[in-house]
Formats: sequence, structure tokens, C-alpha cells
Amino acid sequence: MADLPTDWPIYLYIPNLIGYARVIANSVAVSVAFTNKTVFATLYLISFICDELDGRFARVLNQRSTFGAVLDMVTDRVSTASLLVLLTHFYKSWFALFLGLLALDISSHWFQVYGTFLASKTSHKDMADSKSSLLRLYYRQRFFMGYCAIGSEVLYLLLYMLGTTESAGNTPLSPLGVIQAAVEDRKSVFGILLVAAIPGWAIKQIVNIVQMKTAADVCVQFDIERHAPPKDD
Repeated sequence: MADLPTDWPIYLYIPNLIGYARVIANSVAVSVAFTNKTVFATLYLISFICDELDGRFARVLNQRSTFGAVLDMVTDRVSTASLLVLLTHFYKSWFALFLGLLALDISSHWFQVYGTFLASKTSHKDMADSKSSLLRLYYRQRFFMGYCAIGSEVLYLLLYMLGTTESAGNTPLSPLGVIQAAVEDRKSVFGILLVAAIPGWAIKQIVNIVQMKTAADVCVQFDIERHAPPKDD
């Protein structure tokens, strides 16, 4: 596929147009989150699929841009944050867990982006010199990264679909109980998807923790080198 003219406005790059469509899809999804779960889930999945498409178009059309990368990451983080906030509504007694996962997701990526800036790298996915074998595996193997990312989002989305504001007796709704019930229901497709998604979700949280720690180390090392006394020639 031929590249577009070099003077093509960056705001109108095809990947960025896809990014705008994701923002619209997520906005509409959130607006109907409590009235139509099917519409929400459909729009959320469309946005998630488009997250893969914008990267492909960027590579095929040679339309990579800093604006597009930022738009993509911000949209990803806001989408996941919105879903986690929704889960606090259905699983009220577990709100601290979901808000903690939200905080981990955002802080991990923010540390990574800032660490990338300090290391003078062009992409937060550049792990060529990372000391963590897990991060190198995660960012270099697209299938592995895709499984973890999809697993995490699918787990949250299924908990949303299975969540309810009604509880059994005086027992608050529990995500563990919901997962167990879905898995024990052999006729439930949700149960199969949950079993497949949970390992990817778990690895993704470990990646977030390791990523935040390694990025924090970059920030600390930058400060050490900045305040170190000048070496004599």
C-alpha cells in the first residue's frame, strides 16, 4: 500500500482517525454502561480491536507519529480505567481491589513513559537494554503481549457482564464467586473464557509491577548521574 504524501496533516493520519473512532466508541459505551451491557461490550471490543488496527496501519502506511502514540496510550489507559471504575459499582465490597489495579496500570505506564524520555528512547516499548527478561519477552513477543493484554481486558469485561447490583441475601457480590459460578457452569462460554483469560491477566499485573520498578530505577539513576561531581579529565 502506497504512503500518503509527506505533507499530509498528522491529525488526519489514518491511524489517528482510527484513534478518534476509538474515543467515540468508548464514550458512547460508557454512556450506556448501566442501561445496555451488550452495547457497551460490543463497542468496547470494537475499540479494543481497533487498538491493533491503528498500529498496523501506522506501519503499513508509514504514518507513525508521536501524537498517534500518545493518543493510543491515553485511550488505552482511559478505557481500562473506565471499565475498572464500572466494576467498583457491581462489586462494591471489592472497590479497593479494582481501584488498586487502576492505580497500578496508570502509574506503571506513566513511569515507563517518563523513564523512556530520560533514557532518550523513541518508544516506551524499546527494551533492548532492559535487565528484566520478563519485560524483554513481553514487548518483543507480540503474541505473548497480546495474550496478556487481551486476557486482562477480557477478564474485566466478563466480570462486568456477569456483575449485578443485586446480591444473594446479605452477601455482597464477589468477583471470585462470580468466576467460580461461571467456571462450574459447564454450559457457560463465559467460564471457558475466564479460565483462558486469568493467567494472562495475572502476568500483565506482574509486568506492570516490574515495569514500574525498572522505570523508577531509571529515574533514580538519572538523578544520581545528574548530581554526581564532575570527573577530572
